[in-house]
Amino acid sequence: MNFDEMTAQMRDGQGFIAALDQSGGSTPKALQAYGVDDSEWDGEDEMFAKIHEMRCRIVDSPSFTSGKVIGAILFEKTMEGCNSEGSPIPELLSRRGVVPFLKVDKGMHDTANGVQLMKDMPGLNEQCARAKSLGVFGTKMRSVIHEADEQGIKENIRQQMDFGLQILDAGLCPILEPEVSLKSESRAQAEALLLSAALDQMERVPEGKQVMWKLTIPSEPNLYKPLIDHPQVLRVVALSGGYSREEACRELAKNDGMIASFSRALLEVLQAKMDDQQFDQALGNAIDEIACASVEQAA
Repeated sequence: MNFDEMTAQMRDGQGFIAALDQSGGSTPKALQAYGVDDSEWDGEDEMFAKIHEMRCRIVDSPSFTSGKVIGAILFEKTMEGCNSEGSPIPELLSRRGVVPFLKVDKGMHDTANGVQLMKDMPGLNEQCARAKSLGVFGTKMRSVIHEADEQGIKENIRQQMDFGLQILDAGLCPILEPEVSLKSESRAQAEALLLSAALDQMERVPEGKQVMWKLTIPSEPNLYKPLIDHPQVLRVVALSGGYSREEACRELAKNDGMIASFSRALLEVLQAKMDDQQFDQALGNAIDEIACASVEQAA
C-alpha cells in the first residue's frame, strides 16, 4: 500500500487497529501475561527478543490477516525487526493490508497539575524519517490525564499537538493519545475538558492535513462525536485502558464512529504454550469480537 491507500484504509477500513507497542516498562508484565516467566530471559536484549517472538507469532497468524485488523502500532525494535521468514515487519504488514504505525514517545514525566506529560523527543525528526523510509504510515504517542485540572489538561493536549504538527511536517500521520485514567475520580469532567482542549488545538492543523486521536472510551457515550466528525480528523480510536476485552467491547459499542485500538484487551487470552492452532483460534476469537464492536459503530 502507498500513503494514499493507507489513508483510505484508515478513513474507511472496517475493523480496528492492533496495539503491539509495549515499551520497556510494560514488556515484563506483557510477557508474564503471555506465560513467559522473568526467569526465561536475562537482560533487556533477551526480554525484547521474547516480546518480538510474541509479536511475530501474532502478525504471522492467519487470523491477523483476515481483513479485520486494518492497522498495527509497533514498538521501534519491532519496526526494525523481521518475521521468522526474514520479511521486515512494516513491509509484511503493508503487503497484508495492515497499516503500520510507530510508537514514538519516550515515556512520561511524573504527575504534575493532574497530568503526566511526555518526555522530550530530541530525535523525533530522524525517527520519523527512518519510519517513513520503512513504509510506516504514522506514529503514536501517549500521555495521561489523572484529574480534571483545566490547566494541566490544556498543557497536555497542547503538547500532543506540538509534537503532532512536527510529525505531520515529517510526512507521517500522528495518533495523539492523551489517555484519561479509568481510575480518575473526576473522569467525566476530565473528558469534557479534554474534548474542549482538543477542539481548540485542532484549529492549528493546516488545511488539507489530518491527525488521529486515541482516547479512553468516554463515560458519556458519543462524547467525542465532534472530534469524530471533524474534517481534519482522520479517525478516532479507543484504547482499552485496563478494561477486560468484554468490558471494552461493550463500552466501545456505545460510541458511534469510534473504533478500537486495543492492546491488553486483544492479547489477554494468548499464551506462549498454545500450539499454533490454539493460538490462532484464540487470537481469531478476540479479533472477531473487537472488530464487531468497531465495525457496527463505524458503519
